[in-house]
Formats: sequence, C-alpha cells, structure tokens
Amino acid sequence: MNGQLSDLARIDYTILPAVSSDFEFVRTRGLINYPVKLNGKGSYLFLGIDYSNINLVFGDGERPFDKQEIDGFQIFDFTIGFTCKLNEQWRFGARVRPGFSSNLSAKKLGFDDAVLSGDLVFLQDRRDDASLARPYRLIVGLSYSGNRGFPYPLPFLSYYRKFHPKWSYNLGVPKTNLQYHLSEKHRLKASVELDGFTANIQNGLLLDTQEIAESINMSLILGSLQYEYHLSEHLEVFVRTSYMLNRRVQFRDSDKDNILLLDDSKGISLRAALRFKI
Repeated sequence: MNGQLSDLARIDYTILPAVSSDFEFVRTRGLINYPVKLNGKGSYLFLGIDYSNINLVFGDGERPFDKQEIDGFQIFDFTIGFTCKLNEQWRFGARVRPGFSSNLSAKKLGFDDAVLSGDLVFLQDRRDDASLARPYRLIVGLSYSGNRGFPYPLPFLSYYRKFHPKWSYNLGVPKTNLQYHLSEKHRLKASVELDGFTANIQNGLLLDTQEIAESINMSLILGSLQYEYHLSEHLEVFVRTSYMLNRRVQFRDSDKDNILLLDDSKGISLRAALRFKI
C-alpha cells in the first residue's frame, strides 16, 4: 500500500521553465519512509518525512507586489502510516501527515503555516494470482492534502492491469497512465495527473490594490511522457517531460478567495528522480 501512495525514498528535481511567460517554478524534493513490522500477519507502521524547497523566479516585468518577498517556500510533512490485512484479498491503509507549508519570511512558524494531509484506502492486489486470466490491482479510498494544488478531498482510485506482455495501464485519480515495458529494466509511460502546491505567506504580501495576499496556490493538470530505468527490483531512476494542460498560479486572501492571477500559461515542465519503492 505504501508503495502505491508514497515511495520508501525519493529525491527529485522539477523545473517549469519560463518559456511562454516570465514566471519559472523550481522544486527540489526529498522523502523517506521507514516501515516497522508490527506482527507476522502483514501489519506495518510507516514513519517518514517529506521535504520540498520551492523557488519562484520572476522575470524583469513589473508586478503589483515586491517580488523579493515571494521567491521561496518550504514544505515539510511528517508521515505516520498504518496498513494491515483485512482478509486474504483486501488490505487496509491509512496515513496522516501533519506539517507546514510557508515562505518563512517571519523566521518562525505560526498556526497559519500548519497543514494536515491524510489518506484512507482499501487495496486488493491480485497481480500474482495464477487463477486469473487477467491479474489486476485495485485501490479505492479518499485523499486530502492541505499543501497540494487542489486543497480539498479527492477520491483516490487506482486500477492496474497488465493486458499484454509489454503493455499495462493504471486508471485512476489523481493519476492515470499507460505503460510500455521495453524490457525488465526499461519502461516508457504516458500519463495524465494532478499536481501543484499551496503555501502560507507569512506577514502577508501587500498588493498595489491594497489587498493582502495571505497564501499562494498553484494547480496543475499535466500530460507527461516518462522513461524509467530500473536499476534493481526496488530502485529506479526516471526522467519525465510534461505539458501543462492547465496551470493557474494565484494569490489568495485570508478567506481563501483568489485575488490575483500570477500565471496561467501553458508550457513544458521537466523532472528527474531517483526512487526506492516496495
């Protein structure tokens, strides 16, 4: 379950270059989750941390605010997860992630910087069931994150099936993909997914309209092509290029209402990662 919702360890670098606008987004992220076996019946506790450094780079064009006050954000989550077998076919998983998401301009954390995320899922994994003509894996549940681009509850759905020796697909929310298995080590993947981030702006940011921006939100819908190289059964590297089917970067006031659109341009994003998973 943890391998589907979050990797055991990952380091990745993402850049949305300023191609069609004067706005650039750069994110460096690292995470680690440590599994603790609770008993011999398949129950595990997962403890982990997830940290991101986000830089916003604005061009030389005029903006209705001080650009130096809004160039960087820090996101940190502490993860507590639990999974257990319900029966021979179904597994239950839950995860809660308290943390903060902020520009840290005040040099200390406050209540407005705090975020809470969580997942609740049920999983049936029958990929190794020889009695099935078409083995599959199904995950259903609910997901919420206070620091992603869509900060409200979303259904978590993942239905995986390998329908050909070299082809498989995964239908779901927040991600759907089609995968071509070149070999045991090399894979190509086409996908559509939701992404983004939400963060607090400490002390607020005064706009030329005299409004105060209290937070920033970036929501993305990405269409991607990814190449994966599997160094071992659990370790892989991948590079991904994505086209932003939809991007909206907005300032919000204290009531979470949008008050200024920073960018809504389309374009290409690039991402590279080293990943360790179950």
